[in-house]
Amino acid sequence: MPSPSVLAVSAPDRVRRRLAAAPDGPRRVLHRGRHAVYVDLDGRCVGLVAASATQVPCALRSSTPDLVDVPGGSAYLRGGVLHLDGTPLVVGRVHDVRVARPDSEGAFRNTAGSVFRQATPPAPVAELVGGGPALRIDAASAARLVGLGGGLTPLGDDLLCGWLALHRAAGVATPAVDAAVTAALPRTTLLSATLLECALLGEALPELSAYVVALGTPREAAAAAALLAVGHTSGAGLLHGAHLALADLARTDAAHVPAPSPDPSGAAA
Repeated sequence: MPSPSVLAVSAPDRVRRRLAAAPDGPRRVLHRGRHAVYVDLDGRCVGLVAASATQVPCALRSSTPDLVDVPGGSAYLRGGVLHLDGTPLVVGRVHDVRVARPDSEGAFRNTAGSVFRQATPPAPVAELVGGGPALRIDAASAARLVGLGGGLTPLGDDLLCGWLALHRAAGVATPAVDAAVTAALPRTTLLSATLLECALLGEALPELSAYVVALGTPREAAAAAALLAVGHTSGAGLLHGAHLALADLARTDAAHVPAPSPDPSGAAA
């Protein structure tokens, strides 16, 4: 079946602006699958994903169920429009990939307490981080996690994406970890480095945003299960990273709880 003359897509705003600013010319195809194509756009990854694919925050989205009619063997940019094998991917609308805020007031605080009791991470994550005390994310551990694992998105990167996105959702800056992750980006795949950059800026998969929105509500367990089901291990990494972030946020919150004021009457309790 011939390629369509035009494929209508939606785009995250940053991706749309990056395409518009990039010079014309050929681009290297990094990965071609039935449901996703990834292209190197001047040192960062831009994807095209079908409706049934994982909706990564660095990708153009198509409403088609698969991409069998878009061969994707070659790519070039012309006038801010990405072309795959001559098919222009025309952006018709912008979609929001920023991680959402929770629906429930105080959700980060209320949920994090239960996270302390979750002693066992998902099995793929347990194999990666090993036993012993619960992992704490700081600049040193973040640098070790970047690129740790196999595949297009190593599990260590997925974990960091979950941790970073939760902190962005909570409005909490993490400058030391951000700097360590940014410095280590050349150690991982181009797709994963781009997704880490997205997480640093508060951009996330829809399933992670849905989990954040559901925190502290009856929908939380179902949202966690949906996130866990993403990919082979990516969902497990994202969910555990989110849990670690919630635990960190609870510790920070507890450290800032003021001590009770003394009884001005001097009476014994």
